[in-house]
Amino acid sequence: MAAVAAGTSAATAAPAPTTTNAISSSFADTFADPSVIQGRDGYWYAYATSDPLVSNGPFGLMHMARTKDFSSWEYLGTVFNEQTKPNWAAPGSFFWAPDIRYFDGKYVMYFTVTDTLANPGSDFAIGAATAPTPTGPWTVSDGPVVTPKSDGNGGWYNTIDPALLTAADGKRYMYYGGFYGGISVTELTPDGLHAVGEPTQVTIGDRYEGSYVVYRDGYYYLMASSMNCCAGPTTGYSVFAGRSRSPKGPFLDADGVAMTESRVGGTTVIAQNGNKWIGPGHHAFMTDAAGQDHIVYHAIDRNAAWLTDPFGINRRPMLIDRIDWIDGWPRTRAGAGPSEAPVPAPVTGSGLGITATDPAGGLVGAARRPGDALGGPTAAISGVAQTRQSAAPGSLRVEAEVRLGSSFTTVLGGQQVVATVARGKVTVAAGRRTASASLPADFDPAQWNKLIVQVSGTTVSARLNDAGLGDVYAEAKVDVPGLKLAAAPVRWLGSAELDNLTVRPVATPVRRMAAVPKPGKLLAGDDFSGELGPDWSWVRPDAKAVVADGKLSWPLQNADLVGGGNTAGLLFHNTPAGDSWIAETKLHLDTGAGDIRNYQQAGMIAYLSDSDFARLGNVAIWKTRQNEYGRELVARPSDGATSYGAAAIGRSAPTEWMRLAYHKNAAGEHVYQAGTSVDGKNWTWGASWVLSAPAKLGLFAHGEFTGANPAPVATFDYLRFYESK
Repeated sequence: MAAVAAGTSAATAAPAPTTTNAISSSFADTFADPSVIQGRDGYWYAYATSDPLVSNGPFGLMHMARTKDFSSWEYLGTVFNEQTKPNWAAPGSFFWAPDIRYFDGKYVMYFTVTDTLANPGSDFAIGAATAPTPTGPWTVSDGPVVTPKSDGNGGWYNTIDPALLTAADGKRYMYYGGFYGGISVTELTPDGLHAVGEPTQVTIGDRYEGSYVVYRDGYYYLMASSMNCCAGPTTGYSVFAGRSRSPKGPFLDADGVAMTESRVGGTTVIAQNGNKWIGPGHHAFMTDAAGQDHIVYHAIDRNAAWLTDPFGINRRPMLIDRIDWIDGWPRTRAGAGPSEAPVPAPVTGSGLGITATDPAGGLVGAARRPGDALGGPTAAISGVAQTRQSAAPGSLRVEAEVRLGSSFTTVLGGQQVVATVARGKVTVAAGRRTASASLPADFDPAQWNKLIVQVSGTTVSARLNDAGLGDVYAEAKVDVPGLKLAAAPVRWLGSAELDNLTVRPVATPVRRMAAVPKPGKLLAGDDFSGELGPDWSWVRPDAKAVVADGKLSWPLQNADLVGGGNTAGLLFHNTPAGDSWIAETKLHLDTGAGDIRNYQQAGMIAYLSDSDFARLGNVAIWKTRQNEYGRELVARPSDGATSYGAAAIGRSAPTEWMRLAYHKNAAGEHVYQAGTSVDGKNWTWGASWVLSAPAKLGLFAHGEFTGANPAPVATFDYLRFYESK
C-alpha cells in the first residue's frame, strides 16, 4: 500500500506506485539472472550477469543498478573491468549469476566463473568479491570459493549459479550447480569465502539450476529453475520449490516427492501463462516494508527474444512480481504467473512520518548520529524512545537495520506485544503466550543486522537475520487467538542504533490460488472401443498403432519431430468448435527410473506443422523422468532454421493423465496450457504456449533411443474434449 504523507488526507493521497514489467526497460534491454539487496542508504540494488546491456552493445562484466521505488532506476556500471576481474579466471571467461549478500560489515558478491586458469576449457567455479558499499570497489577473492569439480571423464560438472544462506544454526551455506551434476550445498567458513567439508547433492542432475533458498515457518525452501534458459522464442524456463527442516535437505515438494528422485519433484513457483513473457526464471527473493514477498527474475518477451540476430544472445530483462504463500508454498501472483500490466510496486519507505534513512526525526527519545559511508543519519536509542505518531490498529510490521546493545525491546499496541533481543535469545510475548529462539553462539550484535517485529492477524514474530533476504539467525513466533493490535506508538527500550527504520501495516495475504481450467460437459472424443472413426487423421501413419481391448497401443517409434528429423507419426482428432475447451488423455508408459533412455516419450500435441507445434510428453531425459511441454517454431525465416525449448509440468508417473486447455488470450492469440495428474483427480497446471492459429490436437509416441528391443509401448485409454469452465 502507499504511504500517506503527514498532513495529507487519505482522500487526496497520491495513488499507490506501480511497476510494469520489465522493470529494467528504462536502462537495459537485458538484465539476466538478477540479484537484489537493500543498501543501508535506502536504495535497492540489483546486479545481473555478464551480457551486453543493450542490443549490439559492448559486453559488460556483470551490471549494477539501483532504485528507491522499483519504478525508476539508475544504471551504475559494471562490477568488474578487465583490470579488476579475477586474475585466476582464464582469458575469455564469462561471469554469471551474481548473488549479493551483506554480513560482518561488508557486502559479499558470489558469481560463476566459467573458466579458470587451473583447467582452461570451461571448468566452472564459484568466485567471490567483497566491498564496503553496494557499488564497490570490489576486492576479488584470491581463488574460488567452490573449486571446479571433475566428472571423471575429462569434463567438468556445472559449478555455477551460487546462492548463499545464513541458517539458524549460525552457519553459512552455499548452494550451487546446474543440469550437469545437480545442485549441491556446501558449508562455508564464517567469512563466507571458503568451502569446508563435503558437499551434499540436493537435486538430481538434468533438472535444476539457478537456486535460491529462504527460511519460512520452520522450513528451508529450495527454489530452482528448470529446463532451458535461453532458447529465444521457445524458452520454457520455470521455477519450482521443495522444502526441508534442514538446510542440507532432503527437499520435498508439496506431494512429498524429493527433488533428488528420478521422477523428480518440485512445486511450481512461476511458469509462463500465455501473455508475452516466457521463460521466467533464475530468480532472487525480497521482502518489502509491508512484509510482502516478491520474486525478482528474468524472462523473455516472445516477440523480442534476441539481443542480436536469431540464435545469438537472448534478451532477458528483469521482472518483479509478488509471491503469495498458499498452503505453505510460494506461488507467483497466487499461481497466475508473470504480470504484463501495471501492478502494485513493492512498498518502500516508512509510515508514521518516519524518514527511513533519517529515522531519529520521527522518534521521541532517540539521538541522531551522523551515519557512515553506507548511509545517512541513524537513530541511537539508549533508554526509552517511541514514534511521534501512533500506528493504526491491526497488523503491523516494524523493520530496521540494527546494531544492538545488551538488551533491546520493541513494544507494539501499548503493551500487547513485546519482542526482546537479550542474553543470546530473541523472545516474543503476547498475552499469556511467549516464545523464544536462541541466537548462534558467535552472533555479533555490534554488526549491522536486520530486526523485524511483525503482527500479522493473530501471528506475532520477531526475527533477526543478515540482510532480509530470507536468511535467519533466530526467529521467535507465537499465535494468539483473538489478538487485535490496538492503535499506539511503537516503543523501544534498551540500547541500539537504527537505520532504514520502517513501520508499515502488513500487506493483506492472498490465501487462494488463481483460477485454473476446469472441465465441463463432454463435447467429443474416443474411448477406443472400436476402430478409429472419421474424426481421426494421421500425419505419417504408423501401422503398429493398434486399437484393441479399449486402448490405443502404440510402440514408441525410433523417430523424431524436432529439428530436421520430422519422421515421427502423429494421430489427430477433430477439435470442438468454440474459443475454449480442454483435451484430456490417460497414458501408460513405463520408462523405468534412474537409467538413460533418451528420449523415449509419448503424450499430446498441438500441431500446426512439423516446424510449429507444442508437445506435452512423459519423457526420459538422461536419468530423470519428466513431463516436458516443448515448443518448436521457425526462429529464422531466412533459412527455415527452427528453435526448440521446453517447460516442465508436474511429476511424471508410469500411468498419468494429461490435459491441454485451449483458449484465446486478450490479443486473440491461441493459447494452449498444459496440466498433468498422477491420479486423475488432483491436477498440476503449468506453462502455456501461444500458437499463431488453431492447431490440430492429437497423440504421439516416439523418441530417439537405442537398445530398446522390443520398443516400449505407450497405451492411451481415451482422448476426450470437454467444455472449459
